[in-house]
Amino acid sequence: MKLPRVILADDHTLVVEALHQLIAPYFDVVAKVADGRALVDVALSLKPDAAVVDVAMPLLNGLEACRQLKAKMPGLKLIFLTMNEDPELAVEAIRAGASGYVLKKSAGSELLEAIQAALRGKSYITAQIARGIEDSFIRNPNGKAHSKSLTPRQREVVQLLGEGKSMKEAASALSVTPRTVAFHKYRVMQELGFKTNADLVQFAMKRQMAAE
Repeated sequence: MKLPRVILADDHTLVVEALHQLIAPYFDVVAKVADGRALVDVALSLKPDAAVVDVAMPLLNGLEACRQLKAKMPGLKLIFLTMNEDPELAVEAIRAGASGYVLKKSAGSELLEAIQAALRGKSYITAQIARGIEDSFIRNPNGKAHSKSLTPRQREVVQLLGEGKSMKEAASALSVTPRTVAFHKYRVMQELGFKTNADLVQFAMKRQMAAE
């Protein structure tokens, strides 16, 4: 019987190799990538059934990669596997189109269950944060205002600058001019009321836009 095809996305090599060993008997691992931009490119090329994704990855974080992929591949099942226990981040992942949210401290069987549930059209959330997610939806049904106020390109610029990249390096990663990056940075600073680069970096880290 043909196994479901899965991509693994995490910038920690040991984690990826361990995940591969865990799921290989049940799924066909067609690719392993270390950043969100590679995840988008490879997924669009290979058309897998599902992807297991970390939230914090370089170049493009898991949430933004999820948004881009769901817009182009609505049938792709995305399961987040992360150390972050913030229920509001889990809510944002679900709103971005994720089918699952599992903590890295969970048992391996839980990840397998989450992937299988996603492929059946169901959702799976780690029990430890499920209650927190419900509370977060009640407190803030429309999501975080900051992330909603930024465009996808602005979020990409914030992540790259938050990772310490220069304007030129960010421009190269995005295939735009440094002047375009500077324009987006200015608009973000203006939109969010930031005064210094440190404010921008702190925001990127807090929103998990920069890789750990």
